[in-house]
Amino acid sequence: MTFFEQQHQARQETRKLVFLFVLAVIAIVLTVNLAMALLWTFKFGSHHEVLRQYPKGFFEVNTLVTLLLIGGGTLIQTFNLRDGGDAVAQMAGGRIVSPASGDLQERRLLNVVEEMALASGIACPKVYLLEREDAINAFAAGYNQNEAVVAVTRGTLNRLTRDELQGVVGHEFSHILNGDMRMNIHLIGVLFGIQMIAGFGQQLMNFGRFSGSRSDDKGPPWQLVLFLAGLALFLVGYIGIFFGRLIKSAVSRQREFLADASAVQFTRNPEGIGGALRKIGGLTDGKRIGSQIDHPNAEQLSHMFLGSARPNLLDGWFATHPPLAERLKRIYGRSMSPLEAPELAVPYAASEERLPDLPFAAAAAGLVGAAAVPAAAPAAGGLPTPSLEFGNSSGKAALSSQLNGAVRDPFSARAVVYALLLGEGAERATQLALLKQEAPQQAALTTFLEESIAQLPLSARLPLVDLAMPALRQLAQAERDKMLALVDQLIAADSRITLAEFVLQTILARRLALRSGRLVPVRFNRLSELSGDIAVLLSLVAHVAVPADHADAVGARLAAFLRGARLCPELNLAAQHYCDGASLGFPQVRLALDHANQLAPLAKPQLVKALLAVADDGAPLQIASADILRAICAGIEAPIPPAVAATYHAYPWQFDN
Repeated sequence: MTFFEQQHQARQETRKLVFLFVLAVIAIVLTVNLAMALLWTFKFGSHHEVLRQYPKGFFEVNTLVTLLLIGGGTLIQTFNLRDGGDAVAQMAGGRIVSPASGDLQERRLLNVVEEMALASGIACPKVYLLEREDAINAFAAGYNQNEAVVAVTRGTLNRLTRDELQGVVGHEFSHILNGDMRMNIHLIGVLFGIQMIAGFGQQLMNFGRFSGSRSDDKGPPWQLVLFLAGLALFLVGYIGIFFGRLIKSAVSRQREFLADASAVQFTRNPEGIGGALRKIGGLTDGKRIGSQIDHPNAEQLSHMFLGSARPNLLDGWFATHPPLAERLKRIYGRSMSPLEAPELAVPYAASEERLPDLPFAAAAAGLVGAAAVPAAAPAAGGLPTPSLEFGNSSGKAALSSQLNGAVRDPFSARAVVYALLLGEGAERATQLALLKQEAPQQAALTTFLEESIAQLPLSARLPLVDLAMPALRQLAQAERDKMLALVDQLIAADSRITLAEFVLQTILARRLALRSGRLVPVRFNRLSELSGDIAVLLSLVAHVAVPADHADAVGARLAAFLRGARLCPELNLAAQHYCDGASLGFPQVRLALDHANQLAPLAKPQLVKALLAVADDGAPLQIASADILRAICAGIEAPIPPAVAATYHAYPWQFDN
């Protein structure tokens, strides 16, 4: 199933979630009214005319209070989770792993996440560690790829080999790429609201127990009635837990099978995710499962984890995850026994993950004074798997130790972005003046990094931005907005915008702007509703794919445009719809991107294929073409095609030791 089919299915499952939520609310409302009616009868007698004795609006008030509790709980929890992945990770007791961490285990985790992000062409997620959890487990959370986080337990780092850790991270990246995370966060808010009744019942029980004893001549004391009402609501709350389990089971189990298969596909190593799951089985005993999470919020988050976070007596019906034996059988094609999972005395070779690079820290500290950059941490090496390698070692360009450290700190990561935008001559002078005025602390560091960035091959520039993304996402939104505004000013310094500037501006805006975590509503269901916008995007790619010094640039660009247009026959695009350089402006392109981003998920793959066809003339895809396709994919929130990702791998580069 493709990414876009997964998005479409996610929207369909949202309807299923709404249906089950409404069903749960109806069941709870009916049960609450029944319980209150029985208590009223208990208090005032069981006369055959009892229904006529209920106060006016008795059932309406019960229903309204119940709905307010459920709706209010849902809204409050949804508001608490407005920060997306960060809020969920903190809710699970996680602490952020600094991109500049020098701890060997944390360094290994960061490297694996970075490698997976670079290979898949998405922004590198923030990484959290659940320090107090000894079980093997992990989850991905966020409203979309731009603000995703990956969290793992300490037990995962202590007990898994590097290959197994790659399998776990690959599993979580599947949830990021397939759009599962938004649904999972919505489930937390919805289920919290449903289960609010139990909390209200607990409060009533406490009030009944500790309030003064008072009776009258019409039945049992109010103290007892309140206690029984609270007990009834507390028991009714278990209906919420029942429906919560049912909803989680209905939504999440099949997604785990898909994520396991995707982890094998990403790493081409079934022993990765398979070995991790087998070790979960090896840690399981009669009382405790090997993936069990002890945090008080584990039940609320149980549907998000790699393995079952809480034990469940009704595994066949309401388990949030498929049985381990079934998952392993699908991975290996046969039954597999559990593996022992002791803490590894030497989890991995120290040489496998490089330690912080101290010389850069000292040099940078001398430039920026009090705002010193921490010791530079190492960057990711290549995965030892065919699908994610960056090529062989010969001919690789090296990422200098200066950049290696700079991308890992929020302060210096901004300087990396600014240095990528520096031009020459008068433009550079204007840009440096702007930097000294708007970001004086980063100005010196920007010039310090300028030479290292100038030596980078074109194929390394966007991956460098990907590596800087976790550090940039640690900035407060006000700081992000200030940085994006300064980026716009630096680009406008020479009153024109180059392709490289447009690509960087588009990717940064999509990943760091305030709206980056928001769901984009679907306004267009078919490409035919956006024929003009599609023509603009096809023309843009044609201009980039065919250089100006081509022997017949005009003819070749038109041919490339028509090559992509043929894949969208319903648009009836012809030569007259091609936009030449004079009529093609970046404001027009941005508007086209905004419109294309509002396409229905199942309409986007056809657009991406058409754009790729424009750039594909049978020769290897050029970096400029790959960059613009990557920017467009970021603009419409689509994964980059494998051919685009392969282009960066075909121009190999590595990190300095």
